[in-house]
Amino acid sequence: MLPFMFATGIENSAPTIANGRIRRDQMEECGHYRLWQTDFALVAHLGVRTLRYGVPLHRTWLGPDRYDWAFADQAFGTLQRLGIDPVADLCHFCVPDWVGNFQNPDFPALFQGYARAFATRYPWIRLYTPVNEMYVCAKFSALFGWWNEQARDFRSYVTALKHLARANVLAMHEIVTLRPDAVFIQSESSEYFHATHPDAVAEAERRNRLRFLSLDFNYGRPLEPVQREFVLAHGMTPDECRFFEDHALRDRCILGTDYYMTNEHDVEPDGTARDAGETLGYAMIAQEYAQRYGLPLMHTETNLDQGPHGDEAREWLRCQWAHVRGLMRSGVRVVGFTWYSLTDQVDWHIELREARGIVNPRGLYDLDRRIRPVGTAYRDLIAAWDGRLSTNLTGDADAHRQSWTSNDKKPGHE
Repeated sequence: MLPFMFATGIENSAPTIANGRIRRDQMEECGHYRLWQTDFALVAHLGVRTLRYGVPLHRTWLGPDRYDWAFADQAFGTLQRLGIDPVADLCHFCVPDWVGNFQNPDFPALFQGYARAFATRYPWIRLYTPVNEMYVCAKFSALFGWWNEQARDFRSYVTALKHLARANVLAMHEIVTLRPDAVFIQSESSEYFHATHPDAVAEAERRNRLRFLSLDFNYGRPLEPVQREFVLAHGMTPDECRFFEDHALRDRCILGTDYYMTNEHDVEPDGTARDAGETLGYAMIAQEYAQRYGLPLMHTETNLDQGPHGDEAREWLRCQWAHVRGLMRSGVRVVGFTWYSLTDQVDWHIELREARGIVNPRGLYDLDRRIRPVGTAYRDLIAAWDGRLSTNLTGDADAHRQSWTSNDKKPGHE
């Protein structure tokens, strides 16, 4: 049986802002390059044995078939010695300068080559998130105009989304060729849109269908009419849609769902939207995702700032864990839980849009590596529950194929 995964992560977002002049490298800003050995020791101290971790793509991938693995060799080698299983996070909101941005049509095939090189160098790694939060990356980069290409139109958004999803699928195929028992954990934002008025129902429901596009692409789910009309109207072709239906690797996937206080949105009759806070909550939204895809599910990201009372993040942890337990009790195959990230972050309250240098107190440890109350609570939660939860999943790849729907056509190297 695969053990239940209690996880955390090292925040490794590195998008560019200011028309590419500034790169928001969170590993740099949060001190991980200096303190990576300390950080891994803190992970072990918590009792965490699964770490969402990715090397800095913009520093490692120097060009086509050109790589600098020096830091990656040290980091992953240490994780291996510590017995901490990495979920290799290969692309987290950024590409190297030489690739440009997510409008580049060559990105998927280039990234396929990077994934092949990574899996060849680290054949012992089994768990992967090839492309993190495709929906969020495309939205922030190509619809909201905040990161990378900083575009603000639907055509750019659909282009970024299809390139991110295609890169993810191609990378999965490449990795599984080298590691047949690889498991892919798609970390994706679980969203919901609420209509504030009867006149807003149609638009809210349209957005509730479009929020699934990245995962529908990834899992080869045929698009619904409103989805298909949207992507075809903004630059996709029928052949591009069929690619995803023909090349999905569902049988090796865990549905990773991320949930924050900002994941639910109120939609007004004029189409404007604002944050709705925790309205339905993680369990109800995650159950909808689980029913749609029929895959094992993992809570792959959540956090909340430690507020003035000192117990706000700890209470959020308690509630999120209660949601996970409720999902399991209702029959959803939940295989893991993650507090993200290990340390505090910088400027995520404004989604990294400006380099203000404001520390967000939402880590299990602060940036001086002192444990926060939520860190103590998470350590205690792991100690109480570790080894006492069944995922009902085997670690054997053949059994995966028997229990999870399979569609394993192999795409050519493109």
